[in-house]
Amino acid sequence: MTTEKAQLSDHLRSEIDQWVAKFPSGKQRSAVIAALHATQHENKGFLTRELMSAVADYLDMTPVQVYEIAEFYAMFETSPVGRHSISVCTNISCMLRGSDEIVSHIERKLQIKTGESTADGKFYLKQEEECLAACCGAPMMMVDHKYYENLTPEKIDKILDGIGEDDR
Repeated sequence: MTTEKAQLSDHLRSEIDQWVAKFPSGKQRSAVIAALHATQHENKGFLTRELMSAVADYLDMTPVQVYEIAEFYAMFETSPVGRHSISVCTNISCMLRGSDEIVSHIERKLQIKTGESTADGKFYLKQEEECLAACCGAPMMMVDHKYYENLTPEKIDKILDGIGEDDR
């Protein structure tokens, strides 16, 4: 059985190199989170084992070190999901200001449950987010790492209706 080794694109290597340059010589491993972000973005929103291994190779890390990071942080997906990732904060501040209703509205609007992607692959509603650190703007959500605060069903509809396939 042969497995193809994933290659990082020239653009991706250039982006990773910019991050590596921000750290002292020999400390390129410090760029791993940024490298995984860029890799996930280029791979339509998720990381494969092959791509994680390529990042590990590029940063002189063991594959397991990179896998552990990708599995630990909720910002990384290791299986295909919808193109645009939606995270709704459900911690106490957001819960007290209606995050349960926000999640229910999104589920109805997109006809999915948390942890699912829409049939067209456009959206992915992530499982519960413990805290997104924007308590003063509760209830809030993040779509593709952009914060939206003081949400109402009307605001959510406008935000989600305005997201196109090329907006990421």
